[in-house]
Amino acid sequence: MEANVSVNLDSRSYDIIITQGIKNLGLAIAERFRASRLALVADQTVTRIYGMAALESLKSAGFKAKLFSFPTGEKSKSLNEVSRLYDMFVSFKMDRKSVVVALGGGVTGDLAGFAAATFMRGIPYIQVPTTLLAQVDSSVGGKTGVNHETGKNLIGSFHQPSLVYTDLTTLRTLPRAEFLNGMAEVVKHGMIRDAGYFQFIEDKLESILELNLEVLEELVRGSCAIKARVVGADERENNLRAILNFGHTAGHAFEVLTNYSGLRHGEAVSLGMMVSAYLGGQLCRFSLAECERLEALLKNLGLPTTITGLNIESMIKHMLGDKKAHHGIMHFVLPHKIGLVEVLPVSDLKALRKALKAVIQV
Repeated sequence: MEANVSVNLDSRSYDIIITQGIKNLGLAIAERFRASRLALVADQTVTRIYGMAALESLKSAGFKAKLFSFPTGEKSKSLNEVSRLYDMFVSFKMDRKSVVVALGGGVTGDLAGFAAATFMRGIPYIQVPTTLLAQVDSSVGGKTGVNHETGKNLIGSFHQPSLVYTDLTTLRTLPRAEFLNGMAEVVKHGMIRDAGYFQFIEDKLESILELNLEVLEELVRGSCAIKARVVGADERENNLRAILNFGHTAGHAFEVLTNYSGLRHGEAVSLGMMVSAYLGGQLCRFSLAECERLEALLKNLGLPTTITGLNIESMIKHMLGDKKAHHGIMHFVLPHKIGLVEVLPVSDLKALRKALKAVIQV
């Protein structure tokens, strides 16, 4: 069972292979690339589960490959860790014909991708996402980067992968909470671009939660196709691609104010989508019925729709400093209806406070 999705970006186009099994990774790369060396980058957790199998696959395909591991967690998305990767690349004698292979979740893809984007002014990299969040979202589109103490992903680069190799069976070793973490981005894709896909998630919810591989293939392919269309139309987020930030303006603020440890990314996005839904109800006539439909789906997935213990004014202050703000005016992706959103400037702080109060409970 295998499905492909193409991301069409002229000379930077690439395929997303959706398959089962890590053993064919090396052959899939060998069919498409010649490389002097392959640097396989994974965090310590993924190294323990899949590192040796992936490395053996690369070597069996004839590549000179080495595995580089880093500490698991969001805190590794730092310039210090990028510097460590540079040291490893140099010690491995990598050159401009070498390729970085990012094996793992979003942190690995962002970190290894940014290292690839900046080492020797840019070398190719391949995404091998092992979490649902990475498979449906962060592995596609070429956003790479690391965090700064004042904000998430403030240091980064657009650097498209040369290939995305998605092994669905890795989802069966994923902790339940991490799988649900990825489902927030899946729901986001339905909200921004495809009401039919949103309906599919609702209809197939039981099979999705049971990790039925046939349904998961359709799920991952559907999300990747939506993101590929958006990225293909607007690679560098000049206009349309900004809709992929639905739920992220408030979501990033939730992450920062909980010090990147109180919430998973998908949980923060879930909360952020509810803020945008309530704000859309005030500013875009997003119906109460569709707002409740979004809330019900998130709750059925075990994702949060409310949170306690945060300060609303601190949230607003952080969002005003968000990299998507312009001239002190916040920009939100707001829904008109399920499947249709728009990026809008929001200067109505009264409406924003009301939306935040609906999510941040005392």
